[in-house]
Amino acid sequence: MTADLQAPPRVPRGPVTAAERALAPDLARGAMLLLIALANAAGVFLASAPGVEANPQGAERLYNLLMVELVHARAFPLFALMFGYGLVQLARRQESSGANPRQVRSVLLRRNAWLVAFGAAHGLLLYSGDFLGAYGLIGIAFTLILLQRSDKVHRFAPWYLAIGLAYVAVLAFLALGSLASAPGGAAVPLTPFPSVLADSYPASLAERAAEWPVHTLTLLPMILMVWVGAWAGRRRLLEEPGRHLRLLGWTAAGGLAIAVTAGLPMALLAGGYLDVGEDAAAPVKMLYETSGFFGGVGYAALFGLAAHALTRRGRRPGALVTAVGALGQRSLSGYLFQSVAWMVLAMPFTLALGERTGSPLVLSGVCAVAVWLVTVAASEAMRRGGHRGPAETLLRRLTYGRR
Repeated sequence: MTADLQAPPRVPRGPVTAAERALAPDLARGAMLLLIALANAAGVFLASAPGVEANPQGAERLYNLLMVELVHARAFPLFALMFGYGLVQLARRQESSGANPRQVRSVLLRRNAWLVAFGAAHGLLLYSGDFLGAYGLIGIAFTLILLQRSDKVHRFAPWYLAIGLAYVAVLAFLALGSLASAPGGAAVPLTPFPSVLADSYPASLAERAAEWPVHTLTLLPMILMVWVGAWAGRRRLLEEPGRHLRLLGWTAAGGLAIAVTAGLPMALLAGGYLDVGEDAAAPVKMLYETSGFFGGVGYAALFGLAAHALTRRGRRPGALVTAVGALGQRSLSGYLFQSVAWMVLAMPFTLALGERTGSPLVLSGVCAVAVWLVTVAASEAMRRGGHRGPAETLLRRLTYGRR
């Protein structure tokens, strides 16, 4: 036998180094965290999902409208897409190091199992609207069922967009039909968020223990969105945006146009600009929620185009873009820090800032931007110091061992 055949398989490599990273995926993850901060802060400050003011006044009306059109139900699909993209990036990283399919599968299963544990701790201790646990479960299922399948299987992923578009068209038809009925002053359909109303931390723990498992189960169908993200990752749409400008351009324009158009009735209702009957409120909300996936796809493509524009012809991105990309490299730490911030700023047994102002909604936006900027600055400081995020470091050690 040759020396090459006798050599043991190489140990799977750790996460990609900073020098090997492409800007677009990190820029998308970093900017995504601003959208998530806006959505989650509003939900916590207003104790509802989506986080909109039920009786908006003045500037709150426009703020409600913009949040429904651009943020609520749009940020989380982007999270799913980028998670799927990251699964492919990680698998490719392992394969390029010489790992065999079994080793690749083992690394991904171990990482996603720990992600479930992170999600459980996050969801029970801090914020029951956690996505980590669900994505960890989805990552395990995706690794076992789909990740290493051939292109013949993965080429079906984009067809989910066509099916989704047909479904949005049907919902739009039903919603428009219901809007034709007599107006009845229906309220914006909201789901209460009991854990953020608890008057003590132990009481909030009990509420989250009931909320987190249910929330996690409702997110499992997002495996289809993760699959679309993985399909994009297999084609390096964000790592090599210059090769896919036409596709990214049409996707950005089309995805955001669908999301904005289909979300408009709900946005107008939330802003107090539209009066609808009780029969219309539910289909209007379903239309806005379903169209959110196209918003996530549009945002991902838009960030790919932005990264290409910022780096073409060898140009170096500016300081702000570099810092946002640094946050994208530490997105897990940034995401968890946000939940700590909401616990400190908004809960009744801590600072309860929402109760100290006439507009919790607007204050939630101010706090969201401020918290996001803190994570951007901290991530840039860690980048300059050559440090990973603390959550990324822990997950890396649990996944790869202490190396």
